[in-house]
Amino acid sequence: MNFAAVRAIYKFEMARTWRTIMQSVISPVISTSLYFVVFGAAIGSRIEEIDGVSYGAFIVPGLIMLSLLQQSLTNAAFGIYFPKFVGTIYEILSAPISAFEIVLGYVGAAATKSAMLGLIILATAWFFVDLRIEHPIWMLSFLVLTAITFSLFGFIIGIWADGFEKLQLVPLLIITPLAFLGGSFYSIKMLPEFWQDVSLVNPVVYLISGFRWAFYGTSDVSIGVSLAMTLVFLGASLLVIGWIFRTGWRLKS
Repeated sequence: MNFAAVRAIYKFEMARTWRTIMQSVISPVISTSLYFVVFGAAIGSRIEEIDGVSYGAFIVPGLIMLSLLQQSLTNAAFGIYFPKFVGTIYEILSAPISAFEIVLGYVGAAATKSAMLGLIILATAWFFVDLRIEHPIWMLSFLVLTAITFSLFGFIIGIWADGFEKLQLVPLLIITPLAFLGGSFYSIKMLPEFWQDVSLVNPVVYLISGFRWAFYGTSDVSIGVSLAMTLVFLGASLLVIGWIFRTGWRLKS
């Protein structure tokens, strides 16, 4: 294991966060705080409790997961896209460092940044609503596991993209709608039976449901299914990345 190379990539990516702290940290926190104000206070005052949890508190796990998915994807995608864009990816590929070490450096930094942001948003939520976390270990586990999984997915997006427009395509047009329709602001049990079945096709439902269970012990699907779906997506992302490095797809052309 070339720890020096992994550490160099990791430190470089983490340093980029502090150079763009307004965009990387402050902006997502402010945006999420506005959700707390609008949905938690304005709309929450007109909605009864959901599964014994006040509406303002109920949406907190969904909002954290929404930011986590977006930031994990964006951080990892931009992290690997810029070396491709400026041509330094060839120096990385020719260096004495394995594909695993390259992925570990980039994905590790992206997952760290998004997990830190999730914890900051969680701390901010305490100022707006009364929270409880019934399963803190599970909460941290889901937070880290989701950050790693979607950072791997973002790494794939960064390799696939051949322009800045494509970097934003998946987060804005796919992930964000799936998160909104995945129970961020409501329980899918509130939907008609047909739409409940349709919602179960949405993979984000399982992420939000498992994360919410860690807070309040209530979920739309069982915790075992949520964990299994997350691990399946993690494994699929690893397989795709392994194939990319074996074939050199979008890396050497």
